[in-house]
Amino acid sequence: MPHARETAVYTHGHHESVLRSHTWRTAENSAAYLLGALKPHMRILDIGCGPGTITADLAALVPDGHVTGLDREPGILERARAVAGERGLTNADFVTGDVHALDFPDDTFCVVHAHQVLQHVGDPVAALREMRRVTRPGGYVAVRDADYAAMTWYPGSSGLDDWLDLYRRVARANGGEPDAGRRLKAWALEAGFTDVTTTTGTWTYSTAEERAWWSGLWADRTVASAYAGRAVDGGHATRAELEAVATAWRQWGAREDGWFAVLHGEVLCRENA
Repeated sequence: MPHARETAVYTHGHHESVLRSHTWRTAENSAAYLLGALKPHMRILDIGCGPGTITADLAALVPDGHVTGLDREPGILERARAVAGERGLTNADFVTGDVHALDFPDDTFCVVHAHQVLQHVGDPVAALREMRRVTRPGGYVAVRDADYAAMTWYPGSSGLDDWLDLYRRVARANGGEPDAGRRLKAWALEAGFTDVTTTTGTWTYSTAEERAWWSGLWADRTVASAYAGRAVDGGHATRAELEAVATAWRQWGAREDGWFAVLHGEVLCRENA
């Protein structure tokens, strides 16, 4: 039977405002739940690697092993290769691919990792089955996804309420599931895993620098990224409505008492030995 192919559209695209967020990510702030399971010799597949900052961190943590970063977009892989090169890493490579149909034999990797990927794919259970297929017995599939409905902030803002409602509608219209974090365990069980450890992780933005960075990237993303185009072209918002949401983000970011928390679901799935 042929594998399912990607059917969802990546909501964010690769605008600078998106990469501003992606290049901030590290293994420590985005994959801490996995790090205790890593051994120096491991072979790792990092799915949806984007600009490769997490990939490079993983490669440094397995000096006797190897990490393959995989992404659908060949252009972003040039950025990832440059990151690995700047760090002097020789145990990382980068390839294009589709998580629904991975071009690797069964039992290839000790760890298959995906950060903020399953919320954007058309069939997350099929993706997890593929990830499981290429994982060696005794190995791990590690997945972490945000849960947009669980994001919370202070002070209240009708503009940020509009942002959350709009984002969830656009993401679902694109074939994704923005509230993926709470679903990871259910998806993992449906994919056939029986040894599933569930945890949660958070990002918190509260200092002046953190507020400026987080609000600025979302304000810019709302009006200038692929997400903005999809919101308008899909009939979900007008340009004026997007500008109002961007203004709300900047107003929140300027509040000294501003606080924003992002909740992530995490699953560490052990493949039966």
